[in-house]
Amino acid sequence: MNPETVGFSALTVVLLLVLFYGGTFYVSTRIGKKNENADGYMTAGNKIGFGISAASMTATWIWASSMYASASSGYTYGISGPIHYGLWGALMILFIYPFGKRIRKVAPKAHTLAEVMYVRHGRSSQLMLAGSNVVGSVISLMSNFIAGGVLISMLSPFNFIQGVFAVAGGVLLYTLWSGFRASVLTDFMQVIAMLGAVAIIVPFIFFAAGFPAAFETGASNLTAQQSNFFSSEAFLNQGAPYIAAVLAYAIGNQTIAQRLFAVREDLIKPTFITATIGYGAMVIGVGMLGVLALYLGFEPTGGDLNNIIPEMAASYLPGILLALFFIMIIGALSSTADSDLSALSSIMMADIYGQNIAGKKKANPKTMLLVGRLTMVAATALAVALASMQMNILDLLVFVGALWGALVFPVLASFYWKKVTNKAFTVSVIAALAVFIPVRFDLIPMTGVTAVLIELLAVLGIGIVLGLMAFGFFGLRPALVLGIGATVVAAPFCFGFLRDYTTLSASLVAYSVSTIICYLMSFRSTQNFDFSVIAERAGDFDTGEQPVAVPSADSGNTTTTTVQERD
Repeated sequence: MNPETVGFSALTVVLLLVLFYGGTFYVSTRIGKKNENADGYMTAGNKIGFGISAASMTATWIWASSMYASASSGYTYGISGPIHYGLWGALMILFIYPFGKRIRKVAPKAHTLAEVMYVRHGRSSQLMLAGSNVVGSVISLMSNFIAGGVLISMLSPFNFIQGVFAVAGGVLLYTLWSGFRASVLTDFMQVIAMLGAVAIIVPFIFFAAGFPAAFETGASNLTAQQSNFFSSEAFLNQGAPYIAAVLAYAIGNQTIAQRLFAVREDLIKPTFITATIGYGAMVIGVGMLGVLALYLGFEPTGGDLNNIIPEMAASYLPGILLALFFIMIIGALSSTADSDLSALSSIMMADIYGQNIAGKKKANPKTMLLVGRLTMVAATALAVALASMQMNILDLLVFVGALWGALVFPVLASFYWKKVTNKAFTVSVIAALAVFIPVRFDLIPMTGVTAVLIELLAVLGIGIVLGLMAFGFFGLRPALVLGIGATVVAAPFCFGFLRDYTTLSASLVAYSVSTIICYLMSFRSTQNFDFSVIAERAGDFDTGEQPVAVPSADSGNTTTTTVQERD
């Protein structure tokens, strides 16, 4: 039986939202420019310092959805659930930086990974990566709006849809003004507030709920697997799929790539190490509220696991701490939602308009800014419409991460291996998706020869995931040793077993199919790509020069040239 909950009046919620979003909007106006620079709008000049960049990376990775999903994992899988969610997510931030250093070395002034793929391969590879990021960012945006709608509907007289509109309008208000610069600067403020709030709120709820006695009296509410710290069920259903998913997030996600291109190149390592620690501490800590709810026999309204955190807060926090909790969740979801808007705008500005419509040499920076801002408005409207469906956030996160798994090897190989071709990239990704989707949604029978083939691909996927992790830090030879060794060791235990875990199998299959096909189509290639070309062709759009018409020397016709724009 749940304790009685408390909430806010409509006026209090409005005041809290005005305080939060009004403050962030004021900050964004202070950094805005009358004549906005298109490149600054996308990557802030590629020279953000350590404090801002580390806070922004942390805040972007810590979203309200990750808090809700961590709590859902704790409630579903018991004491090891938040560990599997938060620890692997934190380590994946760490795994970004060795690859990030290579990416920045090859493309120091790029705005998106898709932009680099355009130079490296061509249009099809670029649009596949850009398209996957559009899908991923819209789903991410939607899930954050869902989190905001649930929070507001739980703690106030407003309903879910009204809450979604309030959050969506607030995020759009301050992000639209200055783009990526507004996102990273407000991230710094938001992550400081979130860390402080978690340090106070989580311990308070624990003690208010009767900790540690609640863990003794409520032990009967747990199954054997939920009470086991080394639960195989938690690892196979949550930990293992998430290891694969978050590696894909790290490599394929434009919100991460945007910060990678924005931070000063010499600060990549400390930025990502700091974000690793900050993410792990906060997400695991908040996820333990789900474990506490499980011990207490707490039942979320309607069985919706997204309700666990707001209902636990409303049940055990006094008014002032409930207001702090409210700001913490709003800050968490806003820090990622503004990152998604910035990512989507940069994709449309650089990849769609800048390279595929106008062309890099003819792209007009003012038009690019208009495209970016219109993209933010359209994406917000679409995410609000989709949020009304109120899908499970944890399922969404794992699905998107697995979907990106098809891109990991082709993208990484394109930054290291000169032989990878556009055809190999495109075919491998399409083939991986063609296998992933029917496996993930049980569209093919997991019996007989089909099941064995899927398990074989999944076993190879285990070696590929671990090999890629090792490659970033230690190089090719250790990666091959670990990858082959892991495949050999895992094989005897996986056949006849993995077929029962479709989420994990589908994630691993996405990696293995794309890797195998990309390799087989590339290793005999005669292509010898010159990586220095990327730095020359993937750079600033807004150079201070504008195309103007001037009379030509003959026949009185006009030709187009450029003149330096005055300040």
